[in-house]
Amino acid sequence: MNIVIAMDSFKGSLSSLEAAEAVRKGILRSHPDAEITALPLADGGEGTVDALIAGLGAERIQAEVSGPLGAPVIAEYGLKDGLAVMEMAAAAGLPLVPSDRRDGISASTFGVGEMIAHALRRGCRRFVMGIGGSATTDGGMGMLQALGFSFRDASGNEVGRGAQALADVVSISSENVIPELKEAEFSIACDVNNPLCGPRGSAAVYGPQKGLRDVEKTDAHMASYARVCASFSGKDMSDYPGAGAAGGLGFGFLTFLNSSLYSGVDLVLDTIGIDEALKGADIAITGEGRIDAQTAMGKAPGGVAKRAKAHGCRVIAFSGSVTDDARAVNEQGIDAFFPIMRAPVTLEEALDKNNASRNLADTAEQVFRLL
Repeated sequence: MNIVIAMDSFKGSLSSLEAAEAVRKGILRSHPDAEITALPLADGGEGTVDALIAGLGAERIQAEVSGPLGAPVIAEYGLKDGLAVMEMAAAAGLPLVPSDRRDGISASTFGVGEMIAHALRRGCRRFVMGIGGSATTDGGMGMLQALGFSFRDASGNEVGRGAQALADVVSISSENVIPELKEAEFSIACDVNNPLCGPRGSAAVYGPQKGLRDVEKTDAHMASYARVCASFSGKDMSDYPGAGAAGGLGFGFLTFLNSSLYSGVDLVLDTIGIDEALKGADIAITGEGRIDAQTAMGKAPGGVAKRAKAHGCRVIAFSGSVTDDARAVNEQGIDAFFPIMRAPVTLEEALDKNNASRNLADTAEQVFRLL
């Protein structure tokens, strides 16, 4: 029996690979000769870098960069064979700013550019970047400034950082851009389709939660910035789906760098090489902390099920709990799902790592005894 395991994390309890290991142990109790491949799984958001570092055997790199409000932070990313896996939130994420100091007008993605530059100096030329959870609304300008692009005002002087400087930009220069950047390719995990400006744009939709107060003025300044960027680059990406992601960071990538936006789930699945692993597999196993109707609709286990069905595999899912509408996943490729709770317990007991691992292994064992 050939089995591929790709479990999402059980948040607050088991990591992706810890959950996969528990399932593997349970299967081997009933099928000692099973051929099992365990892969990390994430959806491109929080935890993606940790999952990919563990699953790919990447080196964990630390870089001191500028945080969203300028104070230094230690950003971590993974590096292996010229591939860097990163989350912009490591350098410019909302959790890096105390709730009483959120300032959408001043926050900058400068640290994201510093993190990229750090990897370029280490020989990296391929990047996988998650761009969720930003504290910024600067159109990616800060990232680009750190990479050597110059944004200038009417007097030819460098503008500042953050959304407050967008309105001052009248010209752009690339004469001091890091030379290695022209060789770099960026695959961006982006699961929103917002344009840069307008009622569905970065400022209007996401700005208020980042502390942005004058949304209309910022949106107008963003539109002015976008026009200058289009004149410089020869292409207007402001209406491209996802341009408004991470306060316009998607726009910065698309306009200035060799970048493509992908579904976070699909990007992770491609990075871990799941299609190759599924060739010849009999069963694919996936799961997450809770299975509900949304599990098969854009979330990581649903992505696994879709790929597995394309290879003719049966698909089994395990979870900590299920909702009343969970059977909707049966119509989207998951053949059967199984909650792992075996007795009434408190939430704290359910999330305990040892309890969750034991329950997951025991449930997997019983399912595979039936198989």
